[in-house]
Amino acid sequence: MANVLGRVWSHIPRISKASFSPLVFKYRNRFQRVSNALILSASSSNVTERIEKKREEALVGGGQNRIDRQHKRGKLTARERIHLLLDEGSFIEYDMFMEHDCHDFGMQDEGNMITGDSVVTGQGLINGRICFVFSQDFTVFGGSLSGAHAKKICKVMDKAMLVGAPVIGLNDSGGARIQEGVESLAGYADIFQRNVMASGVIPQISVIMGPCAGGAVYSPAITDFTFMVKDSSYLFITGPDVVKSVTQEDVTQEELGGSKTHTSISGCAHGAFENDIEALSMIRELFNYLPLCNKDQTPVLKAHDPPDRLCPSLDTLVPFDSEKPYDIKDVIFNIVDEGDFYEISPNYAKNIVIGFARINGRTIGIVGNQPLEAAGCLDINASVKGARFVRFLDCFNIPIITLVDVPGFLPGTHQEYGGIIRHGAKLLYAYAEATVPKITVITRKAYGGAYDVMSSKHLRGDFNYAWPTAEVAVMGAKGAVSIIFRDDADMEKCEEEYIDKFANPFPAATRGFVDDIIEPKTTRTRLSRDLETLSTKVLDNPWKKHGNIPL
Repeated sequence: MANVLGRVWSHIPRISKASFSPLVFKYRNRFQRVSNALILSASSSNVTERIEKKREEALVGGGQNRIDRQHKRGKLTARERIHLLLDEGSFIEYDMFMEHDCHDFGMQDEGNMITGDSVVTGQGLINGRICFVFSQDFTVFGGSLSGAHAKKICKVMDKAMLVGAPVIGLNDSGGARIQEGVESLAGYADIFQRNVMASGVIPQISVIMGPCAGGAVYSPAITDFTFMVKDSSYLFITGPDVVKSVTQEDVTQEELGGSKTHTSISGCAHGAFENDIEALSMIRELFNYLPLCNKDQTPVLKAHDPPDRLCPSLDTLVPFDSEKPYDIKDVIFNIVDEGDFYEISPNYAKNIVIGFARINGRTIGIVGNQPLEAAGCLDINASVKGARFVRFLDCFNIPIITLVDVPGFLPGTHQEYGGIIRHGAKLLYAYAEATVPKITVITRKAYGGAYDVMSSKHLRGDFNYAWPTAEVAVMGAKGAVSIIFRDDADMEKCEEEYIDKFANPFPAATRGFVDDIIEPKTTRTRLSRDLETLSTKVLDNPWKKHGNIPL
């Protein structure tokens, strides 16, 4: 039609406007408008078709065959993961049409120019609260990181910092894209820089849902929490083949960098889940405890558990024999709302327990010594685990509840040679630096330097309580008596005298180092009241560029 009108138009004499009739001029202009409209419509239709085609290509990533292979491995695709993580229909994608710009090694061929490249990025909601997300697509070049891939991740991180919202990264990547050489390495560094700038400003969560090797591991290491999926995710600097060629060690992927290794031995991961679906569900649950940024208040949910509820079972929880263990988690489950406790790193450094909970609907962080493991002693791993968690809580204005039953720092050459002095100082530093509300309950032993370290009054503890079973002393009675009365024949009598004088809460209470000796069953009531009191707490540290924590 447009061509016909064009031909008709071409046969209309091109004479001056004044010389031909108004009727001819009128229809000549009308023909032109109709012709232009039809041409524009045809062009627009072509663009729309191209957009839809590109969109369809992006949605299938590396193609159906590779998607099927991903499913056979028991793994979801990048997009499936995002849709499970976020509220239904809330995902808004960024840079769907971006493509890499590598022209070497055949990468410029049509089959290698995959729309969206190897990562899906954007924003969405989790229980109505905004977050930003990127999900690496293993069906596209094994999820390898290209320059375009890095730019997409950097964009969502920049947006997250701009508006103050968390970033969740779903990692499933073979590493740097070798064809791009140094550009892919530069992309990693750009991401690392943003991880560091975002640290302490917005929560950052990494979920390892496939391989993550080489330089790629450092981004998850900087983020606040790293989780893995059992049997399908791996974290290591160098793979088994390289390890064997360099050190002659024969080791499998699972042994070298699997979830069991990193959740129980190295401590590089904070938890592991059975499959992708459980992982994404648990990340949604964790997200509910966190503020959106360091200027945001922690979410407060409507509490159905009375804040003044008594916990009578706590009155008989601590054994009469101070050498017998008990489970500190029984204390936690009793005092928190509806017994709901989200534990972090449950299989690493089990002698200290950390995690999130709520009291009267308010998010809190809990740190507690675990008498069931190494009698609750602090060692290198427990100190580092506790210190990092305390610093996270302080970054994001989350009150800290500390439950103390610690006989001291673990002795031995292994600990001394490993630097227990330096590592133990990290926990001390973290508590001393923290300005958030800090409430401490001494349930039994609080001996030596470990008493000081565990959020004592001397480290600006706001409210410090002791149960009647508390023992606040330089050391245990047997050790103290063997030093003080080493030549005395009646050691048993001396021990009883020491216990009567020091192995109880009164020495600390009479000096104001604990604010009160409370009945265990009233612990929840006290904590709820004190958290309300401290909700308006304002405390600032002296201005500094940053402190020099003993790394």
